[in-house]
Amino acid sequence: MPANLTPQYLEAEKKLKTAKTPQEKIEVLEEMLAVIPKHKGTEKLQAQIKTKISKARDEQQKKPSAKHGPSSIINKQGAGQVLIVGPPNSGKSMLIKSLTGAEPEVGDYPFTTRIPAPYMMKYENIQIQLVDLPPLTPDIMESWQLELIKVADAVLIVVDVSSPDSPSLLETLFAKLKEKRIEFVRDLDILPEESSFPVFRKKTLLVANKKDLDAGGENLEALKFFFENQLATIPISAAQGEGLEELKKQIFSLLHIIRAYSKAPGRKPDHDEPFVLKRGSRVIDIARAVHKDFAEKLAYARLWREGQFTGQMVNRDQPLEDEDIVELHI
Repeated sequence: MPANLTPQYLEAEKKLKTAKTPQEKIEVLEEMLAVIPKHKGTEKLQAQIKTKISKARDEQQKKPSAKHGPSSIINKQGAGQVLIVGPPNSGKSMLIKSLTGAEPEVGDYPFTTRIPAPYMMKYENIQIQLVDLPPLTPDIMESWQLELIKVADAVLIVVDVSSPDSPSLLETLFAKLKEKRIEFVRDLDILPEESSFPVFRKKTLLVANKKDLDAGGENLEALKFFFENQLATIPISAAQGEGLEELKKQIFSLLHIIRAYSKAPGRKPDHDEPFVLKRGSRVIDIARAVHKDFAEKLAYARLWREGQFTGQMVNRDQPLEDEDIVELHI
């Protein structure tokens, strides 16, 4: 079957020949992948483009370009990586301080945060990585910032709910990011097969900060009116500590993860050291996390789940839920 490549694709292909840095190559290759006709005749070509993108990302990680500012690689730690994104003076740094106990620079002037900074937030018995990103505006949007958004597990959009201009500012910012093939979506709007090329759809919460300064809540209602179909809105006050526990729960839910505990026969599980698995994982997955030999030699398991299981025998394909206790037998 002929490829029937479009003029837009051929134009993007020309750009690739003049791309010099890994970042420039990635941007052009992503454009090529976005405009290439999707049919059987281009399947091989699509695969080749994806391979080139992967190689360019590897090259970018090994040789970060000073031209594009700070490195777009923040090594993931903990149970998941959540990017903190927002316009200037939205209170991102104060939120980081309130959630993690760290001491980032906090100021009442724009662009207090100048480089991406990772912190660890404790949620019950696990740690979740929060990355504070320098402010984004429709006019100030670095390519390395976009790369960080693309690879994060989830995103928090933080806005100043006391400002009546926040909805229009967000609308303009979202439109600009959509041009870069980045979209923020509600938890239930994203499917696994949609999370790759050509559009990067990121699971996102809209955090309405400074609710204590929104007397009467009119600005919060306006924010929900404009964005409730796209994102869940969580009202908080980072400075006053209001709504933070609920926000932590929502972040955990957004990551699509569960905690499971392994125990030896006759012993109690260690609830301080859970295995963090993807939602939908099975008994065989925790066996593999404990040790590859357990997965290969697993005969059966016993399962404890509050209100449902009290040590019953289950097979390797038994689905797991958050805070299940599993006793493996090989």
